[in-house]
Amino acid sequence: MEDRSPILSIQNLRRDFKMGDETVHALRGVSFDIHRGEFVTIMGTSGSGKSTMLNILGCMDKPTSGHYILDGEHTEKLKRDALARIRNQKLGFVFQSYNLLSRTTALENVELPLLYNSKVSASERRKRAIAALEMVGLQDRMNHLPNQMSGGQQQRVAIARALVNDPVIILADEATGNLDTRTSYEIMMIFQELHRQGKTIAFVTHEPDIATFSGRTITLRDGLLKKDVINENVADARAALEALPPPEVFDDDSGADEDSSKASGEVRRREGA
Repeated sequence: MEDRSPILSIQNLRRDFKMGDETVHALRGVSFDIHRGEFVTIMGTSGSGKSTMLNILGCMDKPTSGHYILDGEHTEKLKRDALARIRNQKLGFVFQSYNLLSRTTALENVELPLLYNSKVSASERRKRAIAALEMVGLQDRMNHLPNQMSGGQQQRVAIARALVNDPVIILADEATGNLDTRTSYEIMMIFQELHRQGKTIAFVTHEPDIATFSGRTITLRDGLLKKDVINENVADARAALEALPPPEVFDDDSGADEDSSKASGEVRRREGA
């Protein structure tokens, strides 16, 4: 019998911060579930509570009250070491600023999360990192340093790093925020391909056009959940990219469009599409 319990469940989540004599209510009782295989966008303007929500989802902060259940575990009850284990083994992070080590190759950057997993040998670590980079079409950039890659390529290294531990959910924080439109759509092509493979994704953004590429959009405002809607007509990132003017009219990342087409094709080939 198929397990329909959510992979992630937020129940009446509240987060308060003391600011001098005042208390700021960043989250005011938010509840939602994310099921395995969903691609969910979390939208909100500055001050909406989405950054606070992401910190809690990423087990980097705890709620003031309420419950956060991830893959069957009540994270609000866990101590620091247990939360670190969850971050390392169950969560994959993709950040706006990539967060790559500047003097470390793409391959070594992707291996990094596995260094903290004593159950994974050095040879297995290398094998998994290579496979993750191949999934995002960077098999010819494995030994490049971040400053030898475009912004789009660096973000794909970050996606590969998020995949290497086979997390239960990928958390993306404004993952297209530093990229131009063309490169943003290329990155969303990769996320859509990963979703088609069955990956669970929570993508935080303030950009409405980026939200159209996901199957569901949760909107926060003033610490409250204002909307939770299914996107009936999910936009296709590949079609959106092809509808843009030719790349020569953009001042974008050199070679990023070519590499992202390769990335999408690589994912399709691996899946037998």
